[in-house]
Parts: sequence; C-alpha cells; structure tokens
Amino acid sequence: MNMLITILKPRILLSSLAVSAALAGCASTTEDVKQDDPWQGWNRGVHSFNDDVDQAVLKPVAKGYLKVTPEPVDQGITNFFSNLNDIGVTVNDFLQFKLTQGGMDASRFLINTTVGVAGFFDVAKMIDLPKHNEDFGQTLGFWGVPSGPYLVLPFMGPSSPREAVGSIGDALLNPLTYTFVFAGGGAAVSAINAGAKAVDVTDTRAGLLTTEKLVDEASVDRYSFIKNSYQQRRENLVHDGNVSEEDEIQLEDIDEPSTSKSSSKSTSPAQNGAVQNNNLPPQTDNSGLPPVKHLLKLSAPDKE
Repeated sequence: MNMLITILKPRILLSSLAVSAALAGCASTTEDVKQDDPWQGWNRGVHSFNDDVDQAVLKPVAKGYLKVTPEPVDQGITNFFSNLNDIGVTVNDFLQFKLTQGGMDASRFLINTTVGVAGFFDVAKMIDLPKHNEDFGQTLGFWGVPSGPYLVLPFMGPSSPREAVGSIGDALLNPLTYTFVFAGGGAAVSAINAGAKAVDVTDTRAGLLTTEKLVDEASVDRYSFIKNSYQQRRENLVHDGNVSEEDEIQLEDIDEPSTSKSSSKSTSPAQNGAVQNNNLPPQTDNSGLPPVKHLLKLSAPDKE
C-alpha cells in the first residue's frame, strides 16, 4: 500500500502542475484580451447591431443600386464623392508636412473639378496624379496622438477614440456639411444634402460587397477578424506603410488569439491579403483604398 502511494504521489503532483499551468495560461490570455480590447462587451453588442442594420437595410439597397446603375454611372458617382474627399486629403497632406503630395492632391482636385466635370471623370489619374488617402485621424496619429482602445460606433463601425475625433474633422472638411449654410437651410436643400449622403453611403456599401464575402469565408470570429484588419490598416496608413518593429510585434500579439483558433485558415491567400497588409512595401498611392475607414476594398464587386 505504501509503495502504491509512493508511485501515485509524483503522478498526482505532475497532473496538478499541468492543470495549474493550463489555467494560468488561460488567465493570462483573458487578461491580454481585456487589455487589448477593454470595451469588448460594448463593441460586440454594437457590432451585432450594425450587422443587423446592414443586413436589413444597407445590403439590400446596395444590391439594388448595383442592379439598376450602369457601371459607367456607378464609377462616375464614386469619382464624384472621391473628388470631394480630395479637399480634406489636401488639407491633411499639408498638416502632415507632405508638401509635394499636397500639391499633387490640390492639382487633382482642380483638374477633376474642371476638366473632369465636377469630378465625375478621374482625368487627373490619366496624367499621373494618383489618388491618395489622408484623413484627420491620420494627421492626429502623425502628431503623436495615440489611437486608444478599439471602439465600434453605431452605424459607423470600427473606430477608436482618435479616429472618432478625426471623423469630426473630416466632416468639417466635407463641402456637403455646409450646403445648408450657403443655401439658407431650406427644406429642399436639406433633402438634397440628405440624398447626396445617402447615395454616398450606398455607393460605398456597394463597393464592399465583395469584401464582405471574403470576411465571411476567411474568419471564424467575424468581430476579431474585422478588428484586427481595421487596426492593421489604420497603422499602415498612419505610418505610410512604414510600421515600426514595436507596432508589428503588438499587432502580431493581437492576432494570436484569433489565429490560434483557426490555424488551418490563417495561411489562406485570402486572409493573408486582408489582414497582413502591414507587411506590404511602403506606398504613396492608396488608390485601392476607399475614403471610409471600415474595411479594405480589395476589388470591384461583380454585378449580380
């Protein structure tokens, strides 16, 4: 009997140590997740709400918009709102001391507004004036303002405290914000302004239909996939593709919980293209990226 107890004691001790180590690992992982995403409870709730609104309203409208809108008209509408966005891009260029790029973007706006018929035609692109992507959130990041924790906003989607403040600056640089001031604020003007914004949202959502399929197919946890993709893309934009080694390590640590759950899918070409874009070489031409900060626009959607 004493011999049996002597044999069992080391085994029980080893088992206890193994269980303790496993529990400690789970506790540290949970703590890391809390530190990385302290508002996860709120974020997941708003994320679910936004998905419901999107499925009920935005997605059906975007599909209908693509069906009834000829491709040249759709591209012209996209160009029109992109041209308005170039005003804010130019201002943020100069705020970040990108003088050469600011001159190019100012020229883009002038050429497309005149020769391009109010921006419906991207003439500037034909003469080697590419579209850039700068916003007030990137300007705040350039001046050292930290992004803060991940934050999901109702109707707006992925964001952060810095980007939320930046969106206010972007709105102040959008000419549509001031249409009611110059036209007296009549009911007709308000309706036109609301209609223009609705078309802008619909056109943007239509451009993300293909990306949505990629997210659904490549991710186990849709929330984590979107969060990681958004954070990596914003870091890439703020640093113009030159993400520091420290930031890369932090982003890799963020990815570990989700990739450990789906190791078989983490190496797929689709997911690598969407999530690990911070490993791309530095680029100044961000023409493939939409003005909005929700998701990556990887390709033009196919009309159904």
